[in-house]
Amino acid sequence: MGWIFIASLVVALAVVYKPLGDHMYRAYTGVKHNIVERGIYRLLGVRPDSEQRWGVYARSVLAFSVVSILVVYGLQRLQDKLWLSLGFPPVTDHIAWNTAISFVTNTNWQAYSGESTMGHLVQMAALAVQNFVSAAVGMAVAIALVRGFARRGADTIGNFWVDLVRGTVRILLPIAFIGALVLVAGGVVQNFTGPHEIATLAGGTQNMTGGPVASQEVIKELGTNGGGFYNTNSAHPFENATPWTNWFEIFLILVIPFSLTRTFGRMVGQVRQGYAILAVMATIALVSVVLTNVFELQGAATVPQAIGAAMEGKDVRFGVANSATFAASTTLTSTGAVNSFHDSYTPFGGMMTMFNMMLGEVAPGGVGAGLYGMLVLAMITVFVAGLMVGRTPEYLGKKIGAREIKLASMYFLVTPVLVLVGTAVAMGNEAGLAAMLNTGPHGFSEILYAFTSASNNNGSAFAGVTVNTPWYDVALGLCMVLGRFLPIVFVLGLAGSLARQTPVPASAGTLPTHRPQFVGMVVGVTIILVALTFLPALALGPLAEGLLS
Repeated sequence: MGWIFIASLVVALAVVYKPLGDHMYRAYTGVKHNIVERGIYRLLGVRPDSEQRWGVYARSVLAFSVVSILVVYGLQRLQDKLWLSLGFPPVTDHIAWNTAISFVTNTNWQAYSGESTMGHLVQMAALAVQNFVSAAVGMAVAIALVRGFARRGADTIGNFWVDLVRGTVRILLPIAFIGALVLVAGGVVQNFTGPHEIATLAGGTQNMTGGPVASQEVIKELGTNGGGFYNTNSAHPFENATPWTNWFEIFLILVIPFSLTRTFGRMVGQVRQGYAILAVMATIALVSVVLTNVFELQGAATVPQAIGAAMEGKDVRFGVANSATFAASTTLTSTGAVNSFHDSYTPFGGMMTMFNMMLGEVAPGGVGAGLYGMLVLAMITVFVAGLMVGRTPEYLGKKIGAREIKLASMYFLVTPVLVLVGTAVAMGNEAGLAAMLNTGPHGFSEILYAFTSASNNNGSAFAGVTVNTPWYDVALGLCMVLGRFLPIVFVLGLAGSLARQTPVPASAGTLPTHRPQFVGMVVGVTIILVALTFLPALALGPLAEGLLS
């Protein structure tokens, strides 16, 4: 049944690939603004028909994000004075800081239990809103980079405010509205009720909070945001009620990142280039999903072998295969939602979830972030190939010179530096060690996972570490903000540099970038770069634990 589950996902993604990719192409290239968009532009004081240089575009992204952080932080700190607060006190300063950074950076790392910490208004006006606009920011940056490849001798790469509004209004909102109705039909709750006292099977009582869950659940998956209305995230029956809603949520996670490759191909005028990037993403994703399933279905420990699979930390409604597929999908993208406990995975299964994030979440990655990350890796691949034959590298007719490769290299180095330095600092100070519940390779893996998740803007947790402390809230918050916005600035710098170039005509020495050979090269470069960077850290954690078990 697990393979049928995966195969049906592949078929569904293939069916919507072309229509959704073409719709996003039209959304970002159309010249007319609808009435809703014009109203928003007037409210913001934006001239939608004017375009921006890459520096202005970057400053717009950063300004919008700073204001968003302040608004989300303020709503949490004033929560007790707001409507629908459910009587909850203000969120503490360090958790409010961490959460504001988390949701604005599309990470959605949560150091709190949502149903007992956030009132309904904060969930909707702060967190759910950021689920939409942080995803739209990632898509806007990706489209700006694609314009850099598509334009000739241009000084501008688009208008951030137009890209932000169109991504939200024309793409995310309509799909999320339909998706929310589907989830409600599947049993996901959508209401404004407060805590209800219910009797448990053990004879005790428990407070259960309702809320606008379906509307937040759909965009947290569609926008590859992650997080959850409830502490148990997408394992909670109010968030993910049945096996088929589980399938639908995985579909939502993957549908936009994969379909954006079609948009890329249309915008650069070479659809086959989009298929090549899609093939790279699909190859890595399929291998990851299969390996994660194999490691969980054939766990090496005594108990998993006795029962035929590693069921610890997994919901019996979903089973091993559906849980492993969800885990691979959520870490291959920047989603971070979970329907099982990654800390309870087998050592090699847990390693796969970490490795997926260490790849840079490019297969297919977060909405927008996956596409621009993969395009940067494609540029690095072309550069490496050019060194081999002694030719100036070109990608889509644009030369990859010193400026471009420096920006691409800095883009690639940001997250490894944050992950490895952050893990080392945590392991080397008392505040970091005091929060650890485990020692040995598994304890190290938990710290490594936390900084990998935060720095790559994923948001899922390996658990086993008490991260709602001031030290971890500040440290992980810094990793989130630097891991999000430094790469964005480098990508926009690349977009500006590429847009100014006049395309070089293809010649006999030009490397074809639409053939299986190039697909294999990009896959190889991606995996080798990650292996060389993170293998020592993985050897100290999940690899050591797996070999000892």
